[in-house]
Amino acid sequence: MRKPFATGNWKMNTDSSSSVALAKGVADGSTELAGRAVDVAICPPFVYLQSVIRAVSSSNIAVGAQDVYFEEKGAFTGEISTSMLKGIGCTYVLCGHSERRHVLGEGDELVNKKLTAAIGGGLLPILCVGELQSEREARQTEQVVKRHIEEGLAGIGEEKLSAVTIAYEPVWAIGTGLTATPDQAQEVHAFIRKLLAELYDDEAAQATRILYGGSVKPGNTAELMSQGDIDGVLVGGASLKVEDFLAIIQAAV
Repeated sequence: MRKPFATGNWKMNTDSSSSVALAKGVADGSTELAGRAVDVAICPPFVYLQSVIRAVSSSNIAVGAQDVYFEEKGAFTGEISTSMLKGIGCTYVLCGHSERRHVLGEGDELVNKKLTAAIGGGLLPILCVGELQSEREARQTEQVVKRHIEEGLAGIGEEKLSAVTIAYEPVWAIGTGLTATPDQAQEVHAFIRKLLAELYDDEAAQATRILYGGSVKPGNTAELMSQGDIDGVLVGGASLKVEDFLAIIQAAV
């Protein structure tokens, strides 16, 4: 059985003190659930990773990075390698978040390089996939998601797939207040699981956790999680308020 998973992506928010306070609040409030009934991870900005990792060190909260570079070392000013992240205690890393793709221009080949490097470096990548509103309106959702997954997982064998979590995040529902209906989200999640079965096998597909991301709130988490192929949530703005994220964690169980 796939354990529920709630992940908070803080994006380019918080400052030094508020990131620590937020992390401690989530850790203290989820003591009875995190690691036992649900896996919980938070992804703060790079510069706060170490302080956040220290803040949750006595809890079962995992910490992830919002991005990673595919080279291990060298003249790549401003980039962060897998060993740097692993060395300070990171567990997860987002790969191909929609803002990396559509704001910063990252393509599937680069996302695949990052995901491959993450697995090789001992991190657990969360591969983000999803369509623009124009692509949904053109009935291209499955086409786009299929491309993101096939190209994102290129060269990743079944033995390495177990390290990967997939997050379906329709771009039109991120930070807009719009949310895919549970039926819409389930339809895409089921498509992803069927695609994984075709690329690997049914056992691997059933073992892979698939998260939903896109204006997730305390009020819609339980209904989303009631769908058979939605295993967790990737939370943006609501993860910046302790009480909201704790309510989402509770609802995800």
